[in-house]
This record gives sequence, C-alpha cells and structure tokens, in this order.
Amino acid sequence: MVTPKLSTARRNVFAARLLAWYAQNKRDLPWRRDAHDPYRVWISETLLQQTQVATVIPYYERFLARFPNVRALASARLDDVLKIWEGAGYYARARNLHRAAKEIVARFDGKIPSTVEELRTLPGIGRYTAGAVASIAFGRDAPVLDGNVSRVLCRYFKVEGEPKSAVTERTLWELAGTLLPRGRAGDFNQALMELGATVCTPRNPQCAACPITRACLARRLNLQDKLPTKRAKRKLPHHQVAVGVIWKGKHILIAKRFARDLLGGLWEFPGGHCEKNETLAHCVARETREELGIAIAVGEEFAVVDHGYSHFKITLHAFHCRWISGRPRAVGCAAWKWIAPRDLGRYAFPAANRKIIAQLQ
Repeated sequence: MVTPKLSTARRNVFAARLLAWYAQNKRDLPWRRDAHDPYRVWISETLLQQTQVATVIPYYERFLARFPNVRALASARLDDVLKIWEGAGYYARARNLHRAAKEIVARFDGKIPSTVEELRTLPGIGRYTAGAVASIAFGRDAPVLDGNVSRVLCRYFKVEGEPKSAVTERTLWELAGTLLPRGRAGDFNQALMELGATVCTPRNPQCAACPITRACLARRLNLQDKLPTKRAKRKLPHHQVAVGVIWKGKHILIAKRFARDLLGGLWEFPGGHCEKNETLAHCVARETREELGIAIAVGEEFAVVDHGYSHFKITLHAFHCRWISGRPRAVGCAAWKWIAPRDLGRYAFPAANRKIIAQLQ
C-alpha cells in the first residue's frame, strides 16, 4: 500500500482546522486538567486502552487518589493495585503499570522518561502509549495511532485495508507522523482522538459537524459507513467452567491465580474448565484436588453466570461445597486463604466471580 503524498499546504490546512475545532469542542476530562503531568497522562492512556471514557473516569479518579504518584504506585502491593483496578478489565494493564512504576523508580529515579525510545523500554508501554505520553506531557513531536485515529485517517484518505494488518498499520503510522504539526503534537494527537471519539464515530458519523469533511474522500464517495475495512468476525469458543464455594465451618476457601495467567494475580473460587464427558460436579472436585490438594463434597449448584472475554466465552457454574480432608497447598495456584464471607470485598476477583459473590451476599 502506497502512503498518500501530502503537500505542505494540505498538511497545514488539515492541522489548522483540526486544532481550531479541538480548541472549541474538546471535552472537559479530568486528565486534561493537568495534561503536563506525565504520570496522570500515563495512567489515563493506559486505562483508556479498550475502555470507554465514561467507564474510565471513576477508575482514574480512584486510582489517582490511592496512588497519587509513581513512588506511591511502585511501593504498593500488587494486590492493592488489582483491587483498585477491579472491574476495569484487561488486568495485564494494572500489572504492567505496577512493574513499570518499580522500574521508573529504580532506573530513572522516579521520573517518567520523556522520549518515546525510553518509554518503550518499560513494561506495558507500546508505541501508542509512548507517543501519547511523550507528546502530551513533554511536547515531543511523536505521533499516535489508536482506533479513533485509525478510523479518521482511513476515512479521510480512503485507506481500504484492515487497520490492524501490518501493511495498513504501517501506512497509518506514516500518515499520522506526516500530518503532525511540529511543536503542537500533543494538542494535535488529542484532537485526532477526540474527533474519532465524538464525531467520526464507528456508526453514524456526524460528517456535517466534522472540520475536515470537505476534503474527506470517504465522505465524498459515500464510503463513511464502509471504512475502515472490518475484520471478518470469527465464532468465539464457548467453555463450561465449574467452581466451588468451599465451606469449612464459617469460612470460604479462595485461590490466587498465577501472575503469568489470564487474570493473573486475581483471587477466585477454585475450579476450572470441564473436560469432555465430565459432569460439572466431578469437574469441581477434580480441579480442587489438582489445584489445592484437598478433598471436598460437592453440593447444590446455586449460580450460573454467562461471561464473555475478548477471545472466548464461558458459562460459569457455582456449587456450594464442603471441605472433607487435606490441608490446602498451592499446587495449581499462587496462594490460598480461608476467609470469612464478609471479607470477600477486600480481595480483587474477576467479573464473573463477582457475580457469584453478589448472589452469596
């Protein structure tokens, strides 16, 4: 795919119209009130990955209240970070924030680096986040490319390839860099993202309100509803999962997931995926034995939860169970605890487990 060639005049007009529109129409978002604080920019951009703005705001405010700076985040326990993050999803983001904060303290004396190259050496910081922090907080001339920016550029320049394909993505990065007005990268990047989020939306774009609609090829050719090219949807696998709420007197057994696993570091009720031709009750007993080395009596099923992840779906079946014998051991988990039901709220659980907790309480 050949990157469109742009004259200096066209680039200047594009940037000027976009920046003027942004100055008049940008939303009042909490992270924009102190946009030159790299820590706040970093936290907000991490939260905003694959999460809507309205959802992010309360998480952002709680996170900053609990961990107001890099050193506070670096010195925190991972369990506390995950608890604050609970419900925001994509928990690898929280684990990477915690790891990166420790590296910033150790390698950069607690100061977030200002260049894209240094930022990208930190856990969880890719090209987009590095460009956002470097341009918004430090004024560096670095482009960004997220879903909103990709959509604007695909429509404006009639880029027809699937945005996540290697060839198309390379073209879009080149366009984002070519269009960048030197010295105004922070505002320009935010303007592009804002346009995609509020005007050049995935469905029913408001072309009449767009400051660059006159030269937009998708608008001119009536292709705005067909671009960007959508990836063919594939059917997601669906798994049956069974877990046990295991009682020993008035206490419940919970297990902690390995950090390397999906939802790593979170607590959960013991259990796992059902094998072929295995009953749900047998699955709970087997998984608990393999995970913790104890024997249980499986009782009644009291909750069924359907939940979707990005790459698969599950139906989660929860059973009341009773401990019979054996001292729990962290065989197939990172840790375990017997806790009172009233203390469940102190631990970070995956969303599907939280629905079980709601039924318990």
